[in-house]
Amino acid sequence: MHQESHVTSSNIVRDIIIGMSDGLTVPFALTAGLSGVLDTNHLIIVSGLSEIAAGCISMGLGGFLAGQTEIEHYDSELKREYEEIEKVPETERKEVEEIFIAMGVDEALSKQVTLQISQDKDKWVDFMMRFELGLDKPDKNRAYQSAITIALAYLTGGLIPLAPYVIIANNQHGFYWSCVITILALIVFGYFKSKVTGQPLLKGTLKVAFTGILAAAAAYAIAKMIS
Repeated sequence: MHQESHVTSSNIVRDIIIGMSDGLTVPFALTAGLSGVLDTNHLIIVSGLSEIAAGCISMGLGGFLAGQTEIEHYDSELKREYEEIEKVPETERKEVEEIFIAMGVDEALSKQVTLQISQDKDKWVDFMMRFELGLDKPDKNRAYQSAITIALAYLTGGLIPLAPYVIIANNQHGFYWSCVITILALIVFGYFKSKVTGQPLLKGTLKVAFTGILAAAAAYAIAKMIS
């Protein structure tokens, strides 16, 4: 039997985009800025790893809290809908009829279908949650999945600009290679993000790449001026 999974997949993709966007940009800007004032890779690596760790925790916690808020909001609205069909059933039936009429169903048939739906309280409430409030029941594990996905995406993105400093001993060479590798990663990620979100591919790709480059260039320039 065919089972659709596009909702879950879209949530995972969204979390990857959130984590990777910051993961590529923030550590890239940090390492670029430090490269403008430091002559040793050790401090850049330590600072970069510290920022990545803090970013993973911060972004992951943000994803967890967002997921928890979504669940709590749904549960609160669900409770309210059950209370409303108990206290004001005729008003709720009228709302169901109006929803069907807005969909193009004639008034007589709307009344008939509404009467049928209202025989089952669970189905009635589920209908109101979906079509009146536009809320789908969230996965109870959503908060944990979101936290882990965002944190791992941030970690992956953050290690890309830092890796050349670990591999290459020379500070300036590490900086050049970090720029090349990270810009390529930004272009690939920008293309992927644009394709997934339906944005124009060229415009979306350049936008992501330019944002990362601008952040790194600003950090590098400010560090140079201060030093």
